[in-house]
Amino acid sequence: MADRNDLEFTYSLIDRVFRLSLGELADFSGALYNGDFSLSLEEAQRRKHEYIAEQIGIGPGRRVLDLGCGWGPLLDFVRRRGGAGVGVTLSSAQLRACRRHGLDAHLQDARQVTRSTFGIFDAVASLGAFEHFCSPQQHREGRQEQVYSGLFAKIASVLPTGGRLYLQTMVFGRNMIPLEQVDIRAPRDSDGWYLALLGRQFPGSFLPYGQEQIIRTANPHFRLVSSTSGRLDYVETIRQWRSRFAAPGVRKSLLKLRLLPRWLTSAEFRLAFTSGVSANSVCFERELLDHHRLIFEKQD
Repeated sequence: MADRNDLEFTYSLIDRVFRLSLGELADFSGALYNGDFSLSLEEAQRRKHEYIAEQIGIGPGRRVLDLGCGWGPLLDFVRRRGGAGVGVTLSSAQLRACRRHGLDAHLQDARQVTRSTFGIFDAVASLGAFEHFCSPQQHREGRQEQVYSGLFAKIASVLPTGGRLYLQTMVFGRNMIPLEQVDIRAPRDSDGWYLALLGRQFPGSFLPYGQEQIIRTANPHFRLVSSTSGRLDYVETIRQWRSRFAAPGVRKSLLKLRLLPRWLTSAEFRLAFTSGVSANSVCFERELLDHHRLIFEKQD
């Protein structure tokens, strides 16, 4: 999977700029608009958390595991609902942010969490982390499905029969091109260039091939309860994020200046963070990528 250095690059470098732009406990995964793009970003993220609570059962006394907890928005929601949330992340900055707010977060590889790690949970959630669980190298070695199957087996080990998993992730979409065409040297604005740029922004990460691959590897531990596409919702979420990140601010400008040495010395950093485009958004619009909200239930 994407290792700790990869995730530090993607998430920890932008930690303080992120929090100044979106808030201390803001959510860095697709919101839930359901076509109503008049909603504010905060309202759409709240609706997503309420939807998750309804689907997997978040409430008083319920114990919830968050795999890839980010800056802790779902853990905070679980706490406010009277439940007990435990989160794992490989970003040291995210870990510090969670703990500053009294959230139970741990620096831990999500693929290695078993019953002996934190005990049994009533429900599990993972928002925007599944795309980091398989690396390009593992895909090339033909081990992608093995990685996913092992992960689902471990998740099943911490749930009772009938316990639910909420999984929200990007996947390759119906217009995905052959991998050999994905190249940062491809013409700018081509599908291959945007997908290669996305790979620079999320090093060490490789996406599932549609929801079908996810559903297949979840067997025999889980049955699919429901699935919905959040592709258009994610396009709007990214538009809102970009607006917030671009909003002026003295502290934000000073933080960006502190990244200047990295910008001058790292071509990878310049590509990932200052290309001037949102590769994610373009790939969703062109249906090179899709986005799914999947509800699974552990089988007997």
